[in-house]
This record gives sequence, structure tokens and C-alpha cells, in this order.
Amino acid sequence: MNYVNGILNEVKKAVSGKDQVLAWILTTILAKGHVLLEDMPGVGKTTAALAFSKALGLDYGRVQFTPDVLPSDITGYSVYQKETGKMHYQPGAVLCNLFLADELNRATSRTQSALLEAMEEGQVTVDGISHKLPEPFIVFATQNPTGASGTQLLPDSQMDRFSMRLSIGYPSPKAEYEMVANRLSGNPLDTVRRIVTCDQLVAMQNDAARVFIKDELITYIVSLVGATRTHQSLSRGGSPRATLALTSLSKAVAYIYGRDYVIPKDVTMVFERAIAHRVLLTPEAEAKGITAGAVLQDVLKSVPAPKV
Repeated sequence: MNYVNGILNEVKKAVSGKDQVLAWILTTILAKGHVLLEDMPGVGKTTAALAFSKALGLDYGRVQFTPDVLPSDITGYSVYQKETGKMHYQPGAVLCNLFLADELNRATSRTQSALLEAMEEGQVTVDGISHKLPEPFIVFATQNPTGASGTQLLPDSQMDRFSMRLSIGYPSPKAEYEMVANRLSGNPLDTVRRIVTCDQLVAMQNDAARVFIKDELITYIVSLVGATRTHQSLSRGGSPRATLALTSLSKAVAYIYGRDYVIPKDVTMVFERAIAHRVLLTPEAEAKGITAGAVLQDVLKSVPAPKV
């Protein structure tokens, strides 16, 4: 059963006027991906994560990333037990279904890298022993724009592990009015109901993964990502991981629209959001004020879509 509308309607109770962003977040979750929310403080990044955890019935964990947060705070650590004479694993904050890495770009590189194995392989390794993370496992990372006080760039290897980078942005005057009005009688988060269980969400993810995609569309996706590697305005294009993410996200878009097959529009809709944070502009392009989004739109125009 497709619970998409019910989930989004519950999350909208807590986040006003950002329907499209919420739909993209759910798309990423259904694609078994991770979300990077980059925006100014106070626009609702944390609220969105909390609302999704409640609507999806997920075990929620959160760490406020600051320079003094250690990798062991994330992954856990081993403690010697005198009674048994053995080392006992003490789970870290990441052992949950939805992990909110709040202001990830304020932490040290060593602490940021503690998330890499969890995001890619669904496990953490402590003292040579691997510990599986529960399913589903989703990372919501928030970061303030680079240049804000105390921030630093995330490493490229970590950026590439996020399926999408999204920005919530300031609300419209109407949405901001609704936000204030909704809080006069209490916290809207308290009204968000659970729509699905963890098992039901995993079933939805598996259904999305089984959405049919024709060979011509796979070739189209490969050609789009390949074109980013040769574009004159990019010094670095999309990785093979980007190709896999774009395929999974395209399937999730089709699933949300109630189809069991992918069409070219599914790919083009998600292309820029899935790839923009993975590419690197040349110094010449940056000097001219060219954006990654503009380059990717140019790529879409240059690669003909198959007639499926």
C-alpha cells in the first residue's frame, strides 16, 4: 500500500509552506538514501527531521555536532567489564533508524568521517568488530552555509554519500503566518501521527526498488552523469555512486506517482538535486558566476532523452 499522501500530510502539520521540499525528502527516504539540508538557522530543518521520524514511526537519534564531539560519541565504544573479563560494546548515537546530524559542518573532519561507514554500509566498526545498524537507517544532516561562524566544508567523500542536498528557505508571509497561528495552541509536532511502522516503510522502500526501468533509461542516466565528467565548466563530474543514486531516486519518483515503471521525466525531475552537490566548477566558471545548477540544466539539454 502507498502511504505517501498520508505521510506528507502529517509532516505538513509541523512544516508549513514547504510541500515540494518535503516531497523530495520522502523521495530520498524511499530510495534508501540520506538527506543533506543546507540552510540558514531557524528555517525548520530539525523540525522536518522530527516530523518525519514521528510520521514514519522511526527510532530517532540526534547529535549536535560541535568541535568537541568525538567519533566514539557517534559510533559507540568498548568498555571492559570486570565481571565477565570481556569488552562490552556501548552503542553510539548512530544506532537508530533516523539519525539527525545537526550542524554537521561544525565538527572536526575526524568526527565527520565517523559517519562514512554507517552511511555507505549500514554498520559501524569499533575495535575491529562490526555492528549492524537497524533497518531502515536514514541520515538527516543539517549544515549552515559555508562561511557562517565556526563552519568548514564537508569532505568530498561525505558529500557524495548524500543522495540529495536540499534547501528549505525562508517561508512565504502566508506560510509564516500559519506557522505562528499553529503554535498559539501548542507545538504542532505533538499532533503529528504515525502513519507507518518501520516494517511498512522497509516494504515501501523495497517496492520502490522493484520499480521497472528500461535499458534505454539506464543508458540515459549513464550518459547524463558521463556528460558532467566532460563538461567544460566542471573540473569534476558525477561519480559512479551518483549514477546509482540517480537511478534509485528516479525509481522512487515513479513510486510516489503511483507507477511501477520509470519514465524520462522521473530522471530529469531529480537530476539536478541528485548531482549538483557532487560536481565541482572550474575556477573560470566560478569567476563568470556560473552555477552548478545552470551547468546541469545545460547537460539535460545536450543529452537527448529516449522516447519511452
